[in-house]
Amino acid sequence: MNICTAPVYKLKELNNLFVELTAKNCNQRCGSCYIDFPFSKNVKDFISSDKIQEAISDTENENLYCIYLTGAEPMTHPEFNAILRLCLKRCNVCICTNGSFLYEKKIRFLKKVEDEGAGLKSGQNQIFFMLSLAHFNELESDKVKYRGHYRQTISALKNLSRYNFESVLCVQNYYNLDKNLITENFKKIFWENEITNTDIKINVSYPACSEENMSEPADKTDCMSGRVLSKNGVYSCPFLSNDYRGRMGASFKDYSDTVTAETDFCTTCSANNDCMFSIG
Repeated sequence: MNICTAPVYKLKELNNLFVELTAKNCNQRCGSCYIDFPFSKNVKDFISSDKIQEAISDTENENLYCIYLTGAEPMTHPEFNAILRLCLKRCNVCICTNGSFLYEKKIRFLKKVEDEGAGLKSGQNQIFFMLSLAHFNELESDKVKYRGHYRQTISALKNLSRYNFESVLCVQNYYNLDKNLITENFKKIFWENEITNTDIKINVSYPACSEENMSEPADKTDCMSGRVLSKNGVYSCPFLSNDYRGRMGASFKDYSDTVTAETDFCTTCSANNDCMFSIG
């Protein structure tokens, strides 16, 4: 009789701090999203800027490389601009977004914010962007996301390139395609649309495997180098934010450095065998 034991992962170093600006507030509804959205779009669950400031202070001795502003859709937060400036003083910032707010006027403003921070004592911290698609074909990608998402994302990447922002396109490999095929086709699309400074990150699609594979530990996961700050406390990864199975503590004054990978989200990370949410 085989007994399946869930692996335990330990935080090696806190390099990535994910800040969930809102858990349920998003202006879109992707068909493949792992978030269980309420019927109403009018959700008031925004994290306070004071809580973010407290977390930044509590992690002042940690070797943070990047703060990720996540959601649902982080740019719906009414204090988004102020929070971005606050985090940029600490380290690099990555905005994880569906791209719907990345029109040219907004990107010009974000470039100004980045330039303003270039003279700070903390150094020239950068703003990165993380967007996602499910396929290099517009129709196939929109089937997984929502109608118009593909064109919206390509337009956002073009605008970001025009202002020399660096971005990451996460490809949710929903169709289980060969990774070289995905990379080659997106590179062609980037060339045709004059998209530069954009890396391609290919992730397995959730859920990726069954509970039978839980005992197979991954070489690299987000919980080995990061933690999530949400309105409700500290959690192991964005998949498990606000899930009791991923709760690490109430604040960064005292939180756990070990995670038991016992959920179906963890099997997806194990199958990916790499960080799914962080860029480094």
